[in-house]
Amino acid sequence: MFDFSGGRSSCSYVSLLAVTVAVMSVDLGSEWMKMAIVKPGVPMEIVLNKESRRKTPAIVCLKENERLFGDSALGVIIVKNSVKNPKTVYRHLQILLGKKHDNLQVALYQKRFLEHQLQKDPMRGTVYFKNSEEMQYTPEELLGMVLNYSRGLAQDFAEQPIKDAVITVPAFFNQAERRAVLQAAQMAGLKVLQLINDNTAVALNYGVFRRKDIDNTAKNVMFYDMGSGSTTATIVTYQTVKTKESGTQPQLQIRGVGFDRGLGGFEMDLRLRDHLAKLFNEQKKSKKDVRENHRAMAKLLKEAQRLKTVLSANVDFMAQVEGLMDDIDFKAKVTRAEFEKLCADLFERVPGPVQDALTAAEMKLDEIEQVILVGGSTRVPKVQEVLLKAVRKEELGKNINADEAAAMGAVYQAAALSKAFKVKPFLVRDATVFPIQVEFTRETEEDGIKTLKQNKRVLFQRMAPYPQRKVITFNRYNDDFAFDINYGDLSFLSQEDISVFGSLNLTTVKLSGVGSSFQKHADAESKGIKAHFNMDESGLLLLDRVKLGNTISTLFGGGSSEPAPNVTEPIQVTAGHIAIFSKTAFAKHLQLTNEAKYIPTKKLESPDLILKVTISLLLKEEKDGEKSENIEPEKDAEKKVKPQKKSKISEDITVELVIRDILDPTSDEITSSKKKLQDLTDRDLAKHEREKTLNSLEAFIFETQDKLYQEDYQLVVSEEEKEQISAKLSEASEWMDEDGYTATTKQLKEKLSQLKSLCKDVFFRVEERRKWPDRLAALDSMLNTSSFFLKSAKLIPEDDQIFTEVELNMLEKVINETTTWKNETVSEQEKRTPKERPVLLSKDIESKLALLDREVNYLLNKAKFAKPKAKAKAKNSTSSDKSSKANNTAEEKVVSPTEESTGTKKESTGTESGRSNTLAVRYLV
Repeated sequence: MFDFSGGRSSCSYVSLLAVTVAVMSVDLGSEWMKMAIVKPGVPMEIVLNKESRRKTPAIVCLKENERLFGDSALGVIIVKNSVKNPKTVYRHLQILLGKKHDNLQVALYQKRFLEHQLQKDPMRGTVYFKNSEEMQYTPEELLGMVLNYSRGLAQDFAEQPIKDAVITVPAFFNQAERRAVLQAAQMAGLKVLQLINDNTAVALNYGVFRRKDIDNTAKNVMFYDMGSGSTTATIVTYQTVKTKESGTQPQLQIRGVGFDRGLGGFEMDLRLRDHLAKLFNEQKKSKKDVRENHRAMAKLLKEAQRLKTVLSANVDFMAQVEGLMDDIDFKAKVTRAEFEKLCADLFERVPGPVQDALTAAEMKLDEIEQVILVGGSTRVPKVQEVLLKAVRKEELGKNINADEAAAMGAVYQAAALSKAFKVKPFLVRDATVFPIQVEFTRETEEDGIKTLKQNKRVLFQRMAPYPQRKVITFNRYNDDFAFDINYGDLSFLSQEDISVFGSLNLTTVKLSGVGSSFQKHADAESKGIKAHFNMDESGLLLLDRVKLGNTISTLFGGGSSEPAPNVTEPIQVTAGHIAIFSKTAFAKHLQLTNEAKYIPTKKLESPDLILKVTISLLLKEEKDGEKSENIEPEKDAEKKVKPQKKSKISEDITVELVIRDILDPTSDEITSSKKKLQDLTDRDLAKHEREKTLNSLEAFIFETQDKLYQEDYQLVVSEEEKEQISAKLSEASEWMDEDGYTATTKQLKEKLSQLKSLCKDVFFRVEERRKWPDRLAALDSMLNTSSFFLKSAKLIPEDDQIFTEVELNMLEKVINETTTWKNETVSEQEKRTPKERPVLLSKDIESKLALLDREVNYLLNKAKFAKPKAKAKAKNSTSSDKSSKANNTAEEKVVSPTEESTGTKKESTGTESGRSNTLAVRYLV
């Protein structure tokens, strides 16, 4: 296990389990995006872009033959003499996601960016950008490009591939908007581990670095986040809770959320921009209205953004733009008071999200311990002044990074979800901002009069925690019927918010074949029809299966087959229940199990028909008096019962899912979009490769022309070679001026290869002559060292000698052969002119050096590890020489280093031999 301490103890929450790719997070704001990574050896780190900045504009520029991102794309807007360029630059895409053409947000986008004309998608009712017949892109496709670019930056920073990511979305994103983000990521080929609300990511980042301060006493904190496009206030409760899996762990729970979709720094920028345009027109330096010039207005917007930042620290500032329009410079003084007057109505809206969050959480201000600022726009002094007065605190908390907290919280969650890392548990209980309910009609009879009664059952109420599963049981239906899944009571939203919200209807679920099945088996009665709903970790609602009949557990052998509550698992589709997904989720589901059968009743051309799946109706041969519709958590929906003798009746039932808010793109459309984006990526890579080759060719021509006049090269090049090379270089230079800049990559590479081949011999001769001094000096030094070593080895007394005669002779042979080779080769080289190919080659010198080094090291290692010879013990003088020699042989002993170190009297002979061996080695030093 690898510890990701990162030099800071509070970061030691991520450990490596297996060698794999890194994971990343993308804090996807309306104007900026911030990326963070976790990889082996790196805990949690913000990604630096190519300009070494920690945040990147979420913007893409699509020209005819190139694609630019980030700061490069932003710069295109204000390039001089490029009036039409703003039409190719796409930004603030978040506002268009999951919106139909008649949505107020779309009208607002058109008002802010007059250079774009949004078209209506005839099938989905959404919008797309159309610059020409060839350049048509949906907001999801453009966002997919931005996400792919963010992954590229993260991969460059991590120096390894990345495929898994956690992406932040605003807490107020509804179902259609969340699906749009997932579609964009799918088009980019990015695997989304989870969509996490940006306010939740901030809260997680805050809690992770303060987990030691969290105990079993609940602590309520409010995060006030004002970004570029919107504002969110979130009340979070921190405390430790006991879990079965991990014991006592810290937990955050989202208690209340309030938001203002249109309150953000970008609206302030636009008002400052318009004010600067008004000042320029009043100066009457041009007869034209600056507001009709897209490029000039883009320049004023950039200056307005700088001006807003400067006015946060200064009471006034001189705004200035060089060459604003028709080469006319603009200069005007703007005060903070003027700025605050321009945005007075915006500042009045600052307390709104605070009150909404308190209402949603059913709390009072005195229950909130701290209010913490998040988001770049909270740096505006007037925002802080109004907020401080509204929350009635002594001060506002500024103890987290306002720009990067969401990205850091999201990447912690990415590490937690990845199989490659292990993190210290931090429980997250997010909350549903918009309630969701099931609506259905039921026939009732009073006094013999039959009427239809409209029924509503709340599935997820406002601020209900998720992920969570719920079950609703229909017990009074024995015929085909349908029910609707809609948003619940949204009276807490303003009328404008509801207009922006879009469709209040999510899905209609139609069950057919139920009536015919009951008629066919009139003696049997169903236990009810159970619809299983899942609000997953990304805040997306899935009707993941419908059951008809008795519980699966009792029919198939005893124990419950239900997954644990709040845990998302692959759904096994078997007889008796159904998995109903969006097309994307269904396709993924088919990869998990081959028991499901996808049976479209007709081609998916109808915008209402999504998919149909065949299931089986399970009936039980016993009566049940329950006749009501109820909703319950899934964990309590089907309790274990004692096995009973039952019979199973199977009939085909068809379930049809009709999307009512925003239709998802078809699988063909997704495939087409992925190919479109991949083609652009391939084009970018090919363009980059061509530019790289072109630059290499240009550099080679200029550098080689210069080298021919350098002393080192003039020494080795003949006049004939010089003339030939110069001529070819001049020819290539002329070719570059005439045809090179339109040549293909292949042609450029061929031209470069030809020139390198022509100059190869000259470059080789120069390089060899540069290497000779160092290589020859090293060889001389090695010969001296080896000769000294050999002489020293030969001086070792015969009794202490550790080298064999063969070994010493081999070293002497190598030394002599190397010396002879060196003298002869150097002598031969001296006879040659510098313009001839050398016979003394650096690679040969290195080979001789390696051979000598190997021989000497072999003998040194033998001396280092050789076991010392033990001398024979002395015998009585009466013993014959023969017996003495025999006794000495019998008594000879080799002492190991451990024995030698003991220094006992019994082993004194071995110790003495060890000293002799040490003496022998000294001869070699």
